[in-house]
Amino acid sequence: MWHQAWTSFRESLTLDRWLSKSTPTTLRKDGAAGVTVGVMLIPQAMAYAVIAGLPPIYGLYGALVPLLIYPVFGTSRQLAIGPQALDMLILAAGLGAVVQVGTGEYVAMAIIVTAMVGILQIAMGAMQLGFVANLLSRPVIAGLTSAAALIISFSQLGSLLGVDLGNSQYVHVVLWRVLNHLGEVHLLSLGIGTAGVALLLLLPRWLPLVPEALVVVILATGASYAFSFEESGVAVVGAIPDGLPPLSLPTLNLNTLNTLLPAAVTLALVQFMKNVSLGRVFATRHGYTIDANRELVGIGSANLVGSFFSSIPVSGSFSRSAVNDQTGAQTPLANWFTAGVIALTLLFLTPLFYYLPLPALAAIIIVAGIGLIDLQELRSLFKARRRDGYIALFTAGCTLFIGIQEGILLGIGASVIAVLFRISRPNVAELGHVPGTRLFRDLDRFDQAVRLRDIMVLRVDASFSFANAEYFKDFILEKSEREGRNIDVVVVDGSSINGLDTTAIEALFSVAESLEEEGIELHLTGLIGPVREVVRRSGLHALLGEEKFHLDTHEAVVHVLEQWDAAEGTDRIDQYFATTEPEKREATPAAS
Repeated sequence: MWHQAWTSFRESLTLDRWLSKSTPTTLRKDGAAGVTVGVMLIPQAMAYAVIAGLPPIYGLYGALVPLLIYPVFGTSRQLAIGPQALDMLILAAGLGAVVQVGTGEYVAMAIIVTAMVGILQIAMGAMQLGFVANLLSRPVIAGLTSAAALIISFSQLGSLLGVDLGNSQYVHVVLWRVLNHLGEVHLLSLGIGTAGVALLLLLPRWLPLVPEALVVVILATGASYAFSFEESGVAVVGAIPDGLPPLSLPTLNLNTLNTLLPAAVTLALVQFMKNVSLGRVFATRHGYTIDANRELVGIGSANLVGSFFSSIPVSGSFSRSAVNDQTGAQTPLANWFTAGVIALTLLFLTPLFYYLPLPALAAIIIVAGIGLIDLQELRSLFKARRRDGYIALFTAGCTLFIGIQEGILLGIGASVIAVLFRISRPNVAELGHVPGTRLFRDLDRFDQAVRLRDIMVLRVDASFSFANAEYFKDFILEKSEREGRNIDVVVVDGSSINGLDTTAIEALFSVAESLEEEGIELHLTGLIGPVREVVRRSGLHALLGEEKFHLDTHEAVVHVLEQWDAAEGTDRIDQYFATTEPEKREATPAAS
């Protein structure tokens, strides 16, 4: 058993793959990319920790050990791991409801959540639950991200204005507090923050290769030291512990786990969804594939092991991964070089951040938040399917005015309801014969298609189940009554029916019996093997009779017309074949 467990563990490792493929060239490219991302990550990590209500040092802790662990299990070559703004917002929302921000207990619980997220993700990966990410559909993620962008940006208005606005995840609450404290705005703090925002927006246009966040940190810290901003009332970061984070085990107890579980589950799902989506973007671009379940183990291990070293939750970053890719990263080992930059910072540079003004950090967070707003994504959702656009807006509205976790759950609920509604009202098309062929096509979409006299041909464009059985039954009965023409046969093209449950079978029984009472025959065509077996075992096959099942619609129509001609002495079958392609006329045995 232990041998099997060890073998399974070894197979889950991807580090051997990266090390075996490493050459001086790939290491040089990974090193250049990792150092570039590391320089970019220093100010971001500190700023994102502030979003979560934590001291900036914990952002640097989160940018160290997890980056060493991910390449051991991860399958994405370009993914850059570290603290993320959206993750920190979810963390703050989950912790703020149960513990006071700024206390030692708050920090301890943040680290516990990190460990819980890691355990959940590893467990999901071990159980091959990568498909669970599909619960967070594209509209839900789009709505959540857009709302989170506003919440993140507005949460920093207090630091930007130099006013204590308290903590709130609701934009309207923050705005109301700002209006009530306009007379208390600290002008120097506002000036520093405004200048920081301007630089962050303009530097990418002027000097696209320069890490603008680092420039803002350096300039703001230098000016703060030179002009004694702290003495003028500007809030600064203050003393930051130097040295690497110590090894310590998170203290877990059942009550704490129950309290923090909703936040941990939300983070685990959101992180995984983002990681897989982002990883697939770069995998497609570079012609390789990623394993969703291994990604779960990879990011889960990074979070779990990182929690032993005071890390906050981490996941893949789009902006840093894009830089990682642009600067030539070849393997996940680029994360090791990024971690090296963070380690040097922790060992030697933390005293330099004492004078960093909080309004400058607020500026970095606000610009990062604004960058999360993707109006193009919302427009594309409305353009592709209006319903998805409304789900995104619904998710965003619930997130803004009800809460982050509630917004996610309600967005998922709306997506599920939309799917069930679509399944419950499938498209049932009436088909007509296309002259010169043996094909039958939708009468509403093909002008060439011709309706057959006395025969109604229908196609169900969905799986047939309990969710739509009654709708399908009512559609056939109502349409046969409304047609205003004599209908003697209903032919159902079942080629798209990939499954039948007991409710659907019962509905088919009811349809067959109701049509029989009206003197209308029901024929089924194109049923796949598993569906035919269900039909046979249920007794529906015996009720209708062998002659009512056919391989395709053409065969069903030929069978019906031949019966009518034999009984009535007509030549409708010859008229039908005169409008089909000139193939050899053969009677095909009924499908069984």
